[in-house]
Amino acid sequence: MHATMMNYPLTTNHLIERAARLFAKVEIVSQAPDRSLVRHTYADLLQRSRALAKGLIDAGLTKGDRVATLMWNHHAHMEVYFGVPMAGGVYHTLNLRLSPEDLGYIVADAGDRFLVIDDVLLPLLAKFGDKPPFERIFVVRWTDAELPEGCVDFESLIGEGAPESWTPPPASELDPIGMCYTSGTTGRPKGVVYSHRATVLHCFGSALPDSLDLSIQDTLCPVVPMFHVNAWGLPFTATMVGAKQVHPGPHLQPDALLDLYAKEQVTVSAGVPTIWMGIMKLVEQHPDKWKLQPGLRMVVGGSAAPESMISTMDQMGMRVIHAWGMTETTPLGSVSLLRPEHAALPEAEQLKIRAKQGTAPPFVDMRIVDDEGQEVAWDGVHMGELQVRGPWIAGSYHGGVDASEKWTDDGWFRTGDVVTIDAQGYMQITDRTKDLVKSGGEWISSVALENALMGHPDIAEAAVIAVPHPKWTERPLAVVVAKEGATIDEAALTAYLAERFEKWWLPDGYVVRDQIPRGATGKFLKRTLRDELASASASSSPQ
Repeated sequence: MHATMMNYPLTTNHLIERAARLFAKVEIVSQAPDRSLVRHTYADLLQRSRALAKGLIDAGLTKGDRVATLMWNHHAHMEVYFGVPMAGGVYHTLNLRLSPEDLGYIVADAGDRFLVIDDVLLPLLAKFGDKPPFERIFVVRWTDAELPEGCVDFESLIGEGAPESWTPPPASELDPIGMCYTSGTTGRPKGVVYSHRATVLHCFGSALPDSLDLSIQDTLCPVVPMFHVNAWGLPFTATMVGAKQVHPGPHLQPDALLDLYAKEQVTVSAGVPTIWMGIMKLVEQHPDKWKLQPGLRMVVGGSAAPESMISTMDQMGMRVIHAWGMTETTPLGSVSLLRPEHAALPEAEQLKIRAKQGTAPPFVDMRIVDDEGQEVAWDGVHMGELQVRGPWIAGSYHGGVDASEKWTDDGWFRTGDVVTIDAQGYMQITDRTKDLVKSGGEWISSVALENALMGHPDIAEAAVIAVPHPKWTERPLAVVVAKEGATIDEAALTAYLAERFEKWWLPDGYVVRDQIPRGATGKFLKRTLRDELASASASSSPQ
């Protein structure tokens, strides 16, 4: 017997065509560099994406060609998201915060032919030298500045639009549509190539009620950049369900975001913990300034959110939802939401659950493997490396690099995260394999210490690293940033941590900084701290 279902392709073309048909007047709002708001609709998005697709083909784009972007979050970037795949090409989002060396390497490795760039980011072209390695450069104009020689106005590329009779090239659901490179924190950045099918299935996974629960009732503001794992796939998911979208452009300061949330009545936003910490601090200072939507959902990823932040934002009427993912997982890998049986638990216990990275959505499989290669039980105690597989998990890197290192013989992706998973399936990251502190043969979680330190009333930020020790091999060293007006009392910090951890877990010392270095995606650069502080001696008594 054979199944009799249609073989209907899962493509992003369908997402935008449906959105334009059913949600034609729903808005896509873009904040320009001058902070004015530019309004489009899903009907506009389809019309302009079609025009872009035809314009690129007329400009010489052929199937599989890469179109790089250097852009903030706004309508034109969304048009690239949909228009380039519609033309049969592959958009490649460049992280504008990367070093010139990494940018040059990535562009060459990807083989980018064209570039779409915001005019306010044109100075970044200098990073590529006198002769940028692109055949054609198209500029999205926000100002009246003259175009550099050889550049073309994005609007002229779109032209008068594609006639209704124009038909895009046929698309397979297995065709590549986009590329994003890893942040390069453990070596050269590596390219992940997303397909139509993986992207569409990821939309279904992230929209589920027990996932990110996106619907037409929502107004989404993705603070996470569109050059960082497709803004966590949220622009695609919002398009699928018809949610209003509000894009912040280059204005990611807490006051600018809060102004935007209040004006457009945003119901869900997404970003890294450092963004939410800035918002939390500003709302604490001006509790009555912004009239936000009750229960505004703040999806947090990229690094662990401290319980103290989750609790404080609860009190402010903003609900933090912890999620986990990677460039290689498109990125949604888990979401932490409470279950009915958790309702009777004390608030402190509920917070511990919400601070975990959560459970996997359907079709994402997880397992834990120890140093011996043996699978570890889900009991919330035993740690090991998290491995994942599923239809939106990468099966290789662009060019096939690191295949044997990052993928197991039986087809699982090695995440590099050290985790526990409890009997209910809630995953919690205890550390990255490279960030664990191995003291006297025992592991210490830098993440656990960091989260505890950031719960102290005097600490704004904390990063814990391993430094060499003659007896114990490694010991933890804490790098801390004081809250405004506070001073650091090392003895008080040690006493505070001693209430929560075994004595041998406590940091051997504290380094006070004005700020902690961050990478291109907003994560703490622990590798930089390790290089700087590797020879630091402990400033408190040996454990």
